[in-house]
Amino acid sequence: MDVPVLAPQVDETRIVAAGLVSPSTADPLWWRSAVIYQVYIRSFADGNGDGTGDIAGVRSRLGYLRDLGVDALWFTPWYPSPLADGGYDVSDYRAIHPAFGDLAEAEALIREALELGIRTIIDVVPNHISHEHEWFKAALAAGPGSPERERFWFRDGVGPNGDEMPNHWVSNFQGETWTRTTNPDGTPGQWYLHLFTPEQPDLNWNHPDVRKEHEDVLRFWFDRGVAGVRIDSAALLEKDPELPEIPDVVEVGKHPNVDRDEVHDIYRSWRAIADSYEGTRVLVGEVWMPDTQRFANYLRSDEMHTAFNFDFMARPWDATQLRESIVSMIAAHAPVDAPSTWVLSNHDVTRPVTRYGREDSSFAFATKRFNTPTDLDLGTRRARAAALLSAALPGSLYIYQGDELGLPEVEDLPDDTRQDPMYFRSNGVDPGRDGCRVPLPWSGQHEPFGFSPYAGTAPAEPWLPQPEGWAKYTVEAEAHDPSSMLSLYRAALSIRRATESLGDGALEWLDSEPGVLAFSRGGGFVNVTNLSGHPIDLPEHEEILLSSTELVGPTGQLAQDSTAWLRTQH
Repeated sequence: MDVPVLAPQVDETRIVAAGLVSPSTADPLWWRSAVIYQVYIRSFADGNGDGTGDIAGVRSRLGYLRDLGVDALWFTPWYPSPLADGGYDVSDYRAIHPAFGDLAEAEALIREALELGIRTIIDVVPNHISHEHEWFKAALAAGPGSPERERFWFRDGVGPNGDEMPNHWVSNFQGETWTRTTNPDGTPGQWYLHLFTPEQPDLNWNHPDVRKEHEDVLRFWFDRGVAGVRIDSAALLEKDPELPEIPDVVEVGKHPNVDRDEVHDIYRSWRAIADSYEGTRVLVGEVWMPDTQRFANYLRSDEMHTAFNFDFMARPWDATQLRESIVSMIAAHAPVDAPSTWVLSNHDVTRPVTRYGREDSSFAFATKRFNTPTDLDLGTRRARAAALLSAALPGSLYIYQGDELGLPEVEDLPDDTRQDPMYFRSNGVDPGRDGCRVPLPWSGQHEPFGFSPYAGTAPAEPWLPQPEGWAKYTVEAEAHDPSSMLSLYRAALSIRRATESLGDGALEWLDSEPGVLAFSRGGGFVNVTNLSGHPIDLPEHEEILLSSTELVGPTGQLAQDSTAWLRTQH
């Protein structure tokens, strides 16, 4: 696949002189403009050659992350876990999974990253824990009516013998939300609630033990220097104690298990803990919420600092749709004075170069299917344009590992290597999320592409197999190619850091023809993204800072599915 050449090249000396160095770690507003890189630790880098990514691997690649230009790292769960759901089934919040390292290594990583100006954000998973957590094992052993079971949602079944589930809520991973226990004498016992897999029993947030435990966990990690926490499934914690069926018409704030009004008390207490520490410790919510007002409620000044903007990520490659998302999300954040976040993918979502190469380039979990036709050349072109567009928008920017390399979704994994519960619980209809979690390629021509080291013997096979054709996507190959996706990202993040008006701040839309997104960020910076069906003339400018593709035609027009960054007169 021919990757377009960026034009022109970035003047690195000018950028360094303008302040390429990382911002002060004491900056209380760092989070409002930060570039945050998501590390899915199993797949980032393997330090000991066993085929699984680990903390040692991340530490060995901190220089790469510094050179990329990121301000913080967000780690998906690195705790002990049976990995029924990729680590989101936590069995101990105060330790590190042995496959990833130990607590001392985590503390060293936090310290070493901070020395490079890179903060650390960790994942917390408050809605549920692992079925191997000591609390849940104690609850099973204690039996019905015990205090240990009150930390969860144990209920007797309905029907003559209790054989029927207490209600018919549908799992976020498809299928049922209740599993029946077995009594010590072998007879059927109570049922317990799990909005995800049976290995992830939901916690009862009405119980004081649950609240205290999570507050203590926050302090545990803040004491070790983490700069913030990302809160998984943040809107699901509170449930109606009666556990009723979901009505056809739901009163706002009264849904039985989503976005209940009581959930905000939890985050007010968390914010008080975060604010008690020196420096800004941020709370970042995973809040899937179509109602923008309800979404913004989580970002009030005494709750979370930011939340993921999934609306932009899920929109198709369409100028009207993307502009509508940008306008609506900026407007939703304005009343609570919170910056929006911009993200193109994560560890759950089809990678951009694949998604944008499809007839339906939007994203929805319900529509993921095998054998969806994809034009990777088109998808890569659009992903390059989207990378610059998202980096130019006001607020903070999230980058999922591998997107800076232009990695495609791996859709032909052998079935016997798949591990995602979304695949299994759909009976193989949903491809699941393994395709965006394949280990990164760092160097070389063959698997493991530098993901694992050679320590006298061949390294183990990666925990998920890498495609044979990934040599062209390695960091080694792309670092020496000025037209690569990695070079584009490095240049974009350098310009973003050197340009005072980027990051947090205002956006002003400029007049443009249909299918074009043109806006100014102040200070003479203009973004133009061409989603029309033809090349367009660029507005008057003094300099082209960066373009996702070469300009075309004798007059230097911006090709379709391309973005250009311009410097204009103030």
